[in-house]
Amino acid sequence: MSQSLYERLGGSEGITSIANDVVDNHLINSTISTRFENSDADKLKHAAATFFITGTGGPEVYKGVDMLSAHKGMNISAGEFMAVLDDALKALENNNVGQREQEEVLYVLYSMRSQIVLV
Repeated sequence: MSQSLYERLGGSEGITSIANDVVDNHLINSTISTRFENSDADKLKHAAATFFITGTGGPEVYKGVDMLSAHKGMNISAGEFMAVLDDALKALENNNVGQREQEEVLYVLYSMRSQIVLV
């Protein structure tokens, strides 16, 4: 049997590192950083990590709201959404994630677009 994406990304430890880098990237990305000005970075990192852990086949640790509820009324543009994907790709590369896994992660993230952009 093949490994889950969770396992191929390094389990909880690997995914936590990726999620931390994603949030750090968001905080310095001029396209979206203002969206995070009044946010608690540690809480964002925890939420991102647990969402990602659960969503990639790991333990059911995410206790937050669904993507639509989390982004409703934020009026996130397509450009902002692409900036998020760019930040995720940088984090994956920074954590030496393989090409196949990068593609899988980006596919999953992009599949949530309709629950995030202009909702």
